Amino acid sequence: MSRRKQRKERVIITGVGGRLGRALTRRLHRKAEVIGIDRRSVSHMPKDVAIETADIRRRRFEDVFRRERIDAVIHLNIMHNPRQSSEQHHDFNIVGTKKVFELCAEHRVPKVVVLSSANVYGPDPKNPQFLKEDAPLMGGQHFGAIRDLIALDMFCNTFFWRHPEIETVILRPVHIVGQVDNAPSRYLRLDRPMTLLGFDPMVQLIHVEDVISAIERAMTPGIRGVYNIAGPTPVPLSLVLDGLERKPRPVPEALLKTLLKMGWSTKLSDWPWPEIDHIKYVCMVDDEAARTELGFEHEYAIEDIIEEIRTRPL
Repeated sequence: MSRRKQRKERVIITGVGGRLGRALTRRLHRKAEVIGIDRRSVSHMPKDVAIETADIRRRRFEDVFRRERIDAVIHLNIMHNPRQSSEQHHDFNIVGTKKVFELCAEHRVPKVVVLSSANVYGPDPKNPQFLKEDAPLMGGQHFGAIRDLIALDMFCNTFFWRHPEIETVILRPVHIVGQVDNAPSRYLRLDRPMTLLGFDPMVQLIHVEDVISAIERAMTPGIRGVYNIAGPTPVPLSLVLDGLERKPRPVPEALLKTLLKMGWSTKLSDWPWPEIDHIKYVCMVDDEAARTELGFEHEYAIEDIIEEIRTRPL
């Protein structure tokens, strides 16, 4: 029996200080030896989890690979802050991700899982009903903050082909909601969310715990490739807001753009106006590959998701 089979797998989770990283760590630490990486201070972790306060672009992160034999890396450490400059996004997301993959190649890490997003496809009126993994990544046409995520996703795809010895998995989940602090969760928790007059797009939501289950499935030996990750059947945005007992404010598009631009410039809103497309057009994905090849199945129904958002604050 090999040494790897005699011990728990040693897994690095980057971005462990975020809500998703903490939730994933609480799930994985019972079956794997987890090393959490984050440049932020991290607390309230299980005692058997090793935490390294380190920037993924710096020497201290490299030292973890030199000290430990790593079996897998789960890369969550991706910046999603629209108020950060494009230069800051690029430096952290692209340069940082390249560093992660360089170290994985250098130290022969067998498995790398990267969390991308279905937003890389982009909402568009010309989209087919369901987008497969080979659809063009058009999400950055109107929203510059997505361009780095697209570049990151494409870099990971290139690495996948250049290093077939490493099982690289890229997951593209739909809007993640639940106990996670992101734009969809914040929007759905507004008492009077603004909607676009005359538009009621179908939306796909997935609970954060189901995303964690997909990551677990991606860790299965032999799994590699790109996978769309979706939850329950898509529903109209209006149905979700009705279930949440919200009172939406339908606003004409020109007025909504003006309001959002003013709110952005005065820092009264963190919603960039190009994101209007997400409550205007459809961007739904086909997740058949994840369900057949990964064996992924969501557990949270749309009713469960709505109930949690309605009753549990962030």
